[in-house]
Amino acid sequence: MTDRSPQPPSPIAGIDPARLADFARREASRYTAARPKAAQALDQGAQHFLNGVPMHWMRDWPMPHLPLVAKAKGARLTDIDGYGIDDFCLGDTGSMFGHSPDAVATAIRQQARRGLTYMLPTKAALQAGALLTERFGPFKWQIATTATDANRFALRVARAVTGRPKVLVFNGCYHGTLDDTMVELVNDQPANRPGLVGQVQDLTRAATVAEFNDLAGVETLLKQGDIAAILTEPVMTNSCMVLPHAGFHDGLRQLSRQYGALLIIDETHTISTGLGGYTRVHSLSPDMFVVGKCVAGGMPTAVWGMTAEVAERFNAYDATRPPGHSGMGTTLSANPMQFACLAATLAQVMTPENYDHMERGAERLAAGLAKSIRTHGAPWHVVRVGARVEFICAPGPLNNGTEAAAAHQPQVEAAIHTALLNRGTLIAPFHNMMLVSPATKTRQIDRLIAAFDEILTALFA
Repeated sequence: MTDRSPQPPSPIAGIDPARLADFARREASRYTAARPKAAQALDQGAQHFLNGVPMHWMRDWPMPHLPLVAKAKGARLTDIDGYGIDDFCLGDTGSMFGHSPDAVATAIRQQARRGLTYMLPTKAALQAGALLTERFGPFKWQIATTATDANRFALRVARAVTGRPKVLVFNGCYHGTLDDTMVELVNDQPANRPGLVGQVQDLTRAATVAEFNDLAGVETLLKQGDIAAILTEPVMTNSCMVLPHAGFHDGLRQLSRQYGALLIIDETHTISTGLGGYTRVHSLSPDMFVVGKCVAGGMPTAVWGMTAEVAERFNAYDATRPPGHSGMGTTLSANPMQFACLAATLAQVMTPENYDHMERGAERLAAGLAKSIRTHGAPWHVVRVGARVEFICAPGPLNNGTEAAAAHQPQVEAAIHTALLNRGTLIAPFHNMMLVSPATKTRQIDRLIAAFDEILTALFA
């Protein structure tokens, strides 16, 4: 006879679904009971914003309602309900060096007395240019406000100097809200990512997609002769993190040269790797380099640079184009406040000593999380890139964007994020990312590890 008895539901990331649902309900109730002031303030004041938030990404936090921050310093937040919070999100990398580093806060106060913007350079601009070259390599630099803008401008230059239309990106990538990169593989073919608001153009006319770590797939696309640039992070981030295979970056460099495409490295998240980012630590040699977020200590700033050879090619192109708008630059970019903060960060915050502290702390954090995962027999793994650590609720390692998407477990992650905040720790809302800053204390790391272990005990007991 066929057994027709009901089958138990499949585990979610190794967790019994009923146990997970019960845990999530308890943690949500605990959070709501603990933060009545934030709830009341939001009820009274959030209606002026679309959907109650000043920037729609804030809706991605998984807790029942947002906390309201009263102040932040170093690696600690304090909310209006009086809770001190160990901050491992750090503005999703924007404050990777801690909230309001002293050198940056001093630079802001001093520059505020001299003016905020005037579309002319300062001595600090010249200092920042020299420091950028010292930290990241001999590129010819330009300043933007966001990494999205920096990537957009870099792609314009790449298309100008190569005369080619397309950018090659990797499936599951993230390079800011840049249209050209909002493509993915569907049945092995490039397609617009679903969910793009108001998207009317076919983005695949100017972009194509390969899987990360697939050099054969990259070469197949490059052979078509229409690729202006390969735009990539050294490590896939803003998803379940994917590390490069041995030889992958050397292969990209060789293929880009062989087929005449420029190689653009976006270090906006992987600046966590060490001094000079992944590019300097691992001796990569891109044609163009982009970094944003924390490069000016939290002041909205991004930088993009090109090698002298690419600069020469661009200048030759620029001399022949008709006069008029270039499609690059924004009025408030390269303002004196950016340069004051950029110079202070590069000279006094982004130091070997601070990176050493971050590396040691992140190593401790990764080891502690991995030990807890092993102890509880969770089918999960931990990945680290310098000061950046992620726990991934699936076996690993992951090889590409398709595997990273499949490893994402929103129900589990949402419950854990709220539970960690209930225990005094904040991690990034979009994935399980944690950063160790120069201000992060060993006791904060140990509190996070202990909270994580307590949560896994509840989920896997």
